[in-house]
Amino acid sequence: MKLSAETRAHEHYFEELMRSDCPMTKLDTVGDSRLAPFGRILRASGLDELPQIFNVLCGEMSLVGPRPCLPNEFTHYEPWQRERVNTLPGLTGYWQVNGKNKTTFNQMIAMDLFYLQNMSCLLDLKIMLKTVGALAGQLFESHQAARRRRQEERPRSAAPILQTLADATPKGPRSPTTILQSLAESAPKI
Repeated sequence: MKLSAETRAHEHYFEELMRSDCPMTKLDTVGDSRLAPFGRILRASGLDELPQIFNVLCGEMSLVGPRPCLPNEFTHYEPWQRERVNTLPGLTGYWQVNGKNKTTFNQMIAMDLFYLQNMSCLLDLKIMLKTVGALAGQLFESHQAARRRRQEERPRSAAPILQTLADATPKGPRSPTTILQSLAESAPKI
């Protein structure tokens, strides 16, 4: 995020996700202007989470557990949803490796509660191993989305249309076909 980025857009977006039954896609996947240059790469690769390792070392977080929520998000939780904070938050968790941005808010809460009821070293180990694959998948999806955005933003060339018109009409020294042919040949190619 950019320094001093406004947070109201994120807060409103999250409130809508809590109310709706839609997948919890990240706000930055739809073009978040608050992201710093290269921010999408950091977010997709999970590198933006690395500073939280200090929280783990200080005992404020765990490697595995429900993702921490912001205080303003917690105030909107229903009583049954608040159960998810009855353990240390984690860098990764059951939800992150089992659908993450393809699940709804209530599905995320249910997965966090499942984790709380089934916590074990073996489950934590499985989650940590699956995290590597999940991050690789996110990075690939982010790369594909960026490629699609660039292709959509690229201006289209008129050359193929002009060439089709030129091929379809009779040719003469100063006929419309000859003029269209010269336009098609001089149009920028992509």
